[in-house]
Parts: sequence; structure tokens; C-alpha cells
Amino acid sequence: MIHKHTFKATLSWEKIESAQEDTKRIFLKSHTISIEGKETLSVSAAKAFKGDPDLHNPEDLLLSSLMSCHMMSYLYVCAKNNVEVLQYNDQAQAILETYADGSGKIVEVQINPQVIIQDASQVELALSLHKEANKLCFIANSCNFPVLHAPHCKVNVE
Repeated sequence: MIHKHTFKATLSWEKIESAQEDTKRIFLKSHTISIEGKETLSVSAAKAFKGDPDLHNPEDLLLSSLMSCHMMSYLYVCAKNNVEVLQYNDQAQAILETYADGSGKIVEVQINPQVIIQDASQVELALSLHKEANKLCFIANSCNFPVLHAPHCKVNVE
């Protein structure tokens, strides 16, 4: 059985010219994204693409979505397998290739979950559950590039 869920967002941008560069007209790329009932996000292009470096950019948000979705899927499969996760941290990276025609794409994401669990006898199981979590991750399943994992697992030492 398939269940469909709809997510809605509103994007707002207004034309504002910035300083001219070599007779090219440059427009500020900062905009807002609103989702009903949630804080408005201020977004821009990445600094490399003449955006505001103090704001989130689409690439940041894509990487953050993958990290967050993997963590939630991982915590779900750990709960199903009675693995008590005490802490979960990740430092991930995305690789973006750009091409001469101005196009580009994310070609790879590497997530590096650092997990602390309660039971030393479950370290191998805890590590293996990242594969199951990746299969369940809605965002990873929507990507056309590899999402690689380099998980680490430690045991709580109180």
C-alpha cells in the first residue's frame, strides 16, 4: 500500500541590484522560504556563486536534509533492534561539480555518523544498521548520487 504525503513551501524573492561588475548586472540572490507554522528561512546562493555567505544555501539544506533523515532512520532501526543509542553526531560533506556551461550537480555525499551506544555487545549490530537506515531514508532514496557512509560506534563509558 502506498501513502502519499504532500509538503508545501513558499519562496519569496524581490529584484534588488547590487554593485555592477564589469558591465554585468548582478542581482542579489537572497530570498526567504516559508513553511506554514515554522520559522522563515533566509536563503541565498553559496558564497562561491556570489551569494550571501551568512545565509544558508540550497547545497547546505540538501546536505542537512540527508544527515537529518539518515539519523532519524537510524534511530528508528536501532529502536526496532533494541540498540540503545545515547548520542549521535555527524560531520558530513557534499561534493558539487560545476561545468563550463554554468550547470552543476552534487556528485557525492559522505556522511560520518559518530554513535555512542549503551551495550558493548551490540557494536557490530549498531554499525550494520546504517545500511538498513540508508534503505529507509526518504531523502537518500530521492537522490541520483551516491550517499556514502563511514560510521563509527563507541560504547558509553561512565
